[in-house]
Amino acid sequence: MLRFILRRILLILPVLIGMTIIMFVIARVLPGDPVGLAAGPNATRAEIEALAREFGLDQPLWVQYWTYLSGLVQGDFGTSLFSRRPVATDLAAYLPATLELVFSALLLAILVGIPAGLMAAVWRNKWPDYLSNILSVAAISMPRFFLGLLLQLCFAMWLMWLPLGGRFPIIFDPPPGVTGFYTIDSIIAGDWDSFWTALRYLALPAIAMSLSPLATILRMMRASTIEVMHQDYVTTARALGLSPRLIVFKYVLRNAISSSLTVIGLYFGWLLGGTVLVETVFDWPGIGLYATSAIVSQDFMPVVSVALVIGVLFVTANIVIDVLYGLINPKVRYQ
Repeated sequence: MLRFILRRILLILPVLIGMTIIMFVIARVLPGDPVGLAAGPNATRAEIEALAREFGLDQPLWVQYWTYLSGLVQGDFGTSLFSRRPVATDLAAYLPATLELVFSALLLAILVGIPAGLMAAVWRNKWPDYLSNILSVAAISMPRFFLGLLLQLCFAMWLMWLPLGGRFPIIFDPPPGVTGFYTIDSIIAGDWDSFWTALRYLALPAIAMSLSPLATILRMMRASTIEVMHQDYVTTARALGLSPRLIVFKYVLRNAISSSLTVIGLYFGWLLGGTVLVETVFDWPGIGLYATSAIVSQDFMPVVSVALVIGVLFVTANIVIDVLYGLINPKVRYQ
C-alpha cells in the first residue's frame, strides 16, 4: 500500500509544475494593465513604473516565474497588487469557508445518493426507480445559481426558515477559530447555539451545490449495482439461500461503490472550481468571491494562487480516492 501511495504522489509532481507554468503565463499575457489599475487613474508614469519595480513586474517573464516558484516552495504565494496583503493570508481566511461548503455539499450528496442509487437498483423498474430517474434528471439539468435563487425565494423570503445569505450574523462573533469550519469550531467550543446558527447559514448553499453530484452519484450507483447483481457470485449466493439483505449489503454494495468513488473524487474538484456562482448568490465569503474580485481588478497573483490551490486539493482528493479504491479492491494496488 505504501508503494501504491508513493507512486501516486510522484505522478502528480509534473502535473503541479505544469499547472504553475500554464497559470503564470496565462495570467501575464492577458490583455490589460493591472499595474495602471492598481496605481489609480491619476498616477503618473513614474509612479506606475515604480509600482511595477516594487512587485518585480518589470523583469522578464522567466525571472518573474522563477521568483514566484522560489517563494512558493517556502509557502509564499506572493502579494496582492491591490490590497498589498500577502495572498497566503487571504487564502487562509477564505479557503476554510469554501472547503466547509464543498465538504458539506459532497457529504450530503454521498449520504443521499448512494442509498438512493442502491434502492433504485434493488427496486428496478418500480416506482422508487422511476422517481429517482425523474429527480436526478431535474437536479442535473437545473443550473446551480438558479436553484440557489429558488431556495432563497422559498425558504428565506416566503417561509423565513433560513437566512438569505452570508456565513454568520455580522452582529455576533463567530466561534473561536481552530479549523476555520464554523460548524466544527462550534462543536469544539461546546457552543451549540453557534453550531445551529452556522448550520442554518450553511444549509441553502450546501443544498444548491449538492444536487448535481447527488444525481450523478445516484445514477452511477444504480448502474453499478445492477451490473454487480448479475455477476455469478451473486447468483451463487442466492442459490445458497442467503438473505437478500445480506447479499445486497455485504457483497453487492462493496463492489458497486467502487465506481462511485471515482465520480466523488472528480466532483470534489468540480465543486471547488464551481463555487463562484453559489458563493456570489449566497454572499458566501470563500475563494470563489475572492477570485472573482481579483479577476475583475486584474490582480493576477491571487488568481494564480487560487487556481493552484484548487489544483492541489483536486489532486490530493484523487490520491485519497485511489487509496480508498485500493482498500476496497486490493487488485488495483498492483496495477
